[in-house]
Amino acid sequence: MTEDQRPAAATGTPRPGSGSDRAAASVKHLAGASSAARKVAGARRNPSVVGYDDTVPSWLRTAAGWSWRLLLIVAAVALIFFATAQVQLVFVAVFLALVITSVLRPVTDLYAKVMPRGLATALAILSALLFIAGLLTYVITSVAGQWQSLADQFDQGIEQIFDFLENGPLPVTITADDVNEWIDNGRQWLTEHGGDIASQAAASAGSVFEAFAAIALAIFCTVFFLARGKDMWTWFLNQLPARSRDSWKIAGGAGWYTFSGYARGTVIIALVDGILAGVFLAILGVPLAAPLAVLVFIGAFIPIIGAPLAMIIAAIVALAAKGIVIALVVTIGIALIGQFEGHVLQPLVMGKQVSLHPVVVAIAVTAGTLLAGILGAVVSVPLVAVAWSVFSRLRHKDPPMEEDIPTAKEIALGDAGRTAAEDAPA
Repeated sequence: MTEDQRPAAATGTPRPGSGSDRAAASVKHLAGASSAARKVAGARRNPSVVGYDDTVPSWLRTAAGWSWRLLLIVAAVALIFFATAQVQLVFVAVFLALVITSVLRPVTDLYAKVMPRGLATALAILSALLFIAGLLTYVITSVAGQWQSLADQFDQGIEQIFDFLENGPLPVTITADDVNEWIDNGRQWLTEHGGDIASQAAASAGSVFEAFAAIALAIFCTVFFLARGKDMWTWFLNQLPARSRDSWKIAGGAGWYTFSGYARGTVIIALVDGILAGVFLAILGVPLAAPLAVLVFIGAFIPIIGAPLAMIIAAIVALAAKGIVIALVVTIGIALIGQFEGHVLQPLVMGKQVSLHPVVVAIAVTAGTLLAGILGAVVSVPLVAVAWSVFSRLRHKDPPMEEDIPTAKEIALGDAGRTAAEDAPA
């Protein structure tokens, strides 16, 4: 073997591109520097050299590293919320368009089997509009047909309520004079604050215009999402670098699967709840059964708080029209419908598409309500479900632990506590 064929380690000459060359290049800028400067630079690259500052505990360095990362995440989330608040109307319109698209997508695909996609989209949207118009017509006609008898029943029911409050077993009595005094105070308050109410009504007129604008934009976006949604998604992916397209495809597929499953499942569950509530109230002879059923249908879209609010309103109507016994029956019946929804409909309709723990749902709804009111309560659960679905799909999960987690007492006492727990009689 000639000298040229010997390994670089044998000849003592560093091979080009080896670690020695890289080390020499990394300290090339320190040529002419003092020994103290070289020691500091070496400490930065190699903590094991003399002069490395190890006075900071490792747990504090780890906590500091996690802290600035968490601060960056919080800042990014806050920026997203701030940007969304600036274009809230657009966000609401796009969110509503995605909900409508997820509900009408199966109908559009069914129509598209026998007609062009554009015509199928128009027919699906027309079918949805006819369904909503028919529902509203039914509610209005039912209210108009029951109005006279409803007024008489309300008068009798209110008299019974006042009689119960005045002469009933409650420790607090409320007389008709007290009610008249409250009514007079209310009238006086309305007289004093008439200007403020008028200004708020004018502001509400602007909100109504914004609501119509959001609905119009949502319908406009829905048309394109239904007709060309796949082409739009493909165009977006083609604008990304090739190395990141697979991740976006996985995230988009998982997110849309969860979101569409949640939206369609919520609509189906709300429809079943409304039908059951309407039939139940009609059997009991409670007036306004159809509007109350629609109210239950709408309340089902707001997790946790929507159904109880609808139940309270239905119970108040039953109390005023039919008395306290029917009101209690209505309360129990709608509560049973809620239990049927949570334990039967939710697992049956949604399955594993939205696998969130009830604690997570409660926290998400509370946080969304505090941040954005009713709108936040409506959108918080699907957004959290989509985020968790995407995270679960993209993360690399380690295998689960094989042994059970020790109790807090066993951890605190160490091996002695674990041994004592195992030796304790069953």
